[in-house]
Amino acid sequence: MQDRTTNRMLYSLKVAGSQTAAALADRLGVTPVAVRQMLARLNEDGLVGFEDSRESVGRPKRFWHLTDAGNGQFPDNHAGLTADILASVSAVFGDAGLDRLISHRETATLNQYRAALEPIDSIEAKVEHLAEIRSAEGYMAETRREANGDLILIENHCPICVAAKACQKLCRSELDVFQAALGPDVEIKRFEHILKGARRCAYRITEKQPGSSQLAMKL
Repeated sequence: MQDRTTNRMLYSLKVAGSQTAAALADRLGVTPVAVRQMLARLNEDGLVGFEDSRESVGRPKRFWHLTDAGNGQFPDNHAGLTADILASVSAVFGDAGLDRLISHRETATLNQYRAALEPIDSIEAKVEHLAEIRSAEGYMAETRREANGDLILIENHCPICVAAKACQKLCRSELDVFQAALGPDVEIKRFEHILKGARRCAYRITEKQPGSSQLAMKL
């Protein structure tokens, strides 16, 4: 059974990505020796791996990361069952039936998000609340604003990853839902994608300049 500190270490690797033992020790408030001992045990259990990177002159630094088994320690919303159901829907009702199912899910999710975000005025506050909703759904979401003013929505975990691999229309559907929920005043692009090998999914949300839509139509 994993202790609380070990679980915090797995969570830290999930949220912040690859880290050195020293960085983990500082983040968790424990000694580097204790961290290395825990990492060694997790490595033996197949939950973490490492890569050595030489960033400057001297000894290379060892960066630890979660393995697929480590990622599997986080909730998946019964993803295997979901994937089987999607495959069954496609087999019985064809692609048209699967499209109808995804469209129904998209509409229901969009209505839920719109109801939650509509009372909020600012785009930044909307994105922050969207991150809270997604975290409650298991996505471990967070936001930040970059120096150029763009908002970044980060999802450190995908609880439907297995299902999304079986049906990538689910991912395209989520992007459409985000765009519709936040409205026409923003443009959303996904620039990191778990299904393409990234550690997480990340979205860039750019606020459009007032009048830009009308100008584009005139041009």
